[in-house]
Amino acid sequence: MNYQIGDIIQLKKQHPCGSKDWEVLRVGADFRLRCMGCDHQVMISRKLVEKNTKKWIKHIDEET
Repeated sequence: MNYQIGDIIQLKKQHPCGSKDWEVLRVGADFRLRCMGCDHQVMISRKLVEKNTKKWIKHIDEET
């Protein structure tokens, strides 16, 4: 999967605030994600993000 900074993804499990949508702030071996509901930031390994991604809400194209 090709994640980019600024993408908004939906994970399988929801955050305690009730939101399932997360914004990608950092890409690499670890991801930094920001909850769209409460602005909480977490660091998660790439493997867990790829496993738990349900769908892309917004994907930033490489050309733009």
